[in-house]
Amino acid sequence: MTEKRLNEAATATLEACKTAGKMLATVESCTGGLIAASLTEIAGSSAVVEAGFVTYSNGAKSQLVGVPSSLVQAHGAVSKEVAIAMAEGGLWHCAADIVVSVTGVAGPAGGSDDKPVGTVHMACSVRGGKTRHVLQSYPDTGRSEIRIQTVLDALMLVQTCLSEDVS
Repeated sequence: MTEKRLNEAATATLEACKTAGKMLATVESCTGGLIAASLTEIAGSSAVVEAGFVTYSNGAKSQLVGVPSSLVQAHGAVSKEVAIAMAEGGLWHCAADIVVSVTGVAGPAGGSDDKPVGTVHMACSVRGGKTRHVLQSYPDTGRSEIRIQTVLDALMLVQTCLSEDVS
């Protein structure tokens, strides 16, 4: 059932990108590449998928997509500011037209009072357009389910940004 949901969401996202004439990239932390994997599971995805950055560590966020380490220190890796910097940095580090980023606490450990397990920040940035941020507070239903829900919502965020023609 989960695989079917992921395939449907990925297919819809790829079609939305094709229709809009946009190349897509991902910058992922808590999902560890699952968004890109879901997209590239679909035949023909190479017509739309430009790149996938797995920026699991804070150092990788800085080295791969230019997130300032001072931003991570000031706000934490799981924050609106870092999610936005990840998405916007992705645009600077590849030829994609639209980039989605995710950073969060998938659990089972790592949560805090301010950022409990299930806290996920997402951002979607369109070249020449706006960057949109979404905060999700998923129930602590387990690491796998939080990551899958994050993938589904990130793909929906891309579709929403494209349908709003934020570019």
